[in-house]
Amino acid sequence: MSKVLILIPSRMSAKRLPGKPLLEINNLPIISHVVKRGKETGLGEVIVCTEDEEILIAVQKNGGSAILTGKQHKNGTERIYEAFLKLKKDEVDYIISLQGDEPAIDPLDIKNLFNLMINSNSEIGTLASEINDNSELDNENIVKVQTIQKLEKNNFQSALSFSRNNLTKNKLNVYHHIGIYCYKISALKKFINLKETENEKKNKLEQLRAIDNNMKINVALAKSSPIGIDTIEDYMELKKIMEYK
Repeated sequence: MSKVLILIPSRMSAKRLPGKPLLEINNLPIISHVVKRGKETGLGEVIVCTEDEEILIAVQKNGGSAILTGKQHKNGTERIYEAFLKLKKDEVDYIISLQGDEPAIDPLDIKNLFNLMINSNSEIGTLASEINDNSELDNENIVKVQTIQKLEKNNFQSALSFSRNNLTKNKLNVYHHIGIYCYKISALKKFINLKETENEKKNKLEQLRAIDNNMKINVALAKSSPIGIDTIEDYMELKKIMEYK
């Protein structure tokens, strides 16, 4: 059976909301909520990868595992790769990179993504959800993905493009991208050895490096559309929802 490792890249210095990993919901830091979601999948070991001692200490205090990485990384994928090398997990076949600002992601969606990766023998996979509010299309904090064909319950369509801008002008099959990637180890190594592309730098989207180099990214449809935390407004909205529950 294929072995998977769930790695969560996290840092304090996010430009739009500095310090967000340690903002609390129900008296638990956001990063620890993400660790819980990863553990609830039952897929494999869950480890936070961070450049910040504060995050490391908070994760460990709340029963999670964490590892320190360098401060030089341009994106989360570079950070998890350093952690993977340090951890020396040679028996691992796949790595799931679970973004540290997705505390409401559904563990069942993560499991479904991994199952589709195995069944389709895919190199890279991610999740997306239906857009039910048109205001999301013009919100640059929400990344959109366009797929070749319509996403349905158990298909795994190829991504055509990712953007922070509105993709719907004369284009079909546009969805809300969710911050998670599943990599076959060989694909992760290939990605890391590719140079950063102009498209990637301009749009501040690391997945465009793969698209620009003809690496296929498959997209699975998520049942729910979790709120990712990019701004203080996102945090307050999600805090209200999660604490009300």
